[in-house]
Amino acid sequence: MDVESDISRTDRSSTNSNIESLGLTNSTLTYDGNFIRSSAGVCMTGEIVFGLLVWTLIGGTDYFHAHALGWVMFVSVFYWVFTIILFLLYLTMTQTRIPQIPWKTLGVCFNGSASVLYLTATVISAVSLNVANRGRYYFISWVASTIFASLAMLCYAGNTVVILKSRRSKSEDT
Repeated sequence: MDVESDISRTDRSSTNSNIESLGLTNSTLTYDGNFIRSSAGVCMTGEIVFGLLVWTLIGGTDYFHAHALGWVMFVSVFYWVFTIILFLLYLTMTQTRIPQIPWKTLGVCFNGSASVLYLTATVISAVSLNVANRGRYYFISWVASTIFASLAMLCYAGNTVVILKSRRSKSEDT
């Protein structure tokens, strides 16, 4: 029994040293409650909520009659999924355990591209309203999705500005 426990301890310590040599830690995830109250956390929460509303409002209708709404669905679902992933990474402070990734640059690129693509999605959604008949249930859903797409775009743009300001203040400190 002692030999087996010594072997398993040796295996664990060699695995831990391999992980530590890569710059990664083997600790449990921590919860950063301050992130949700930060401006980036508030922006990301808005991005998640508004993005969800965009694709559920469009997805609940016969959006295939307006082919351009397929682009709006793609943009909203794509960025919604990746925003949730990034939100969970920041909430659990995983980004601090992987310093090899330039998180601020990634955030600027991600949020900047989301702002531009959500702007195109908002315009396409607004133009596609001509296809819908006024008074029909899907017309109201498409109008609401256009409004929420513009709000999501503003959240992504705001998050880009927040990251750029934090990046600029860090570079001025050094």
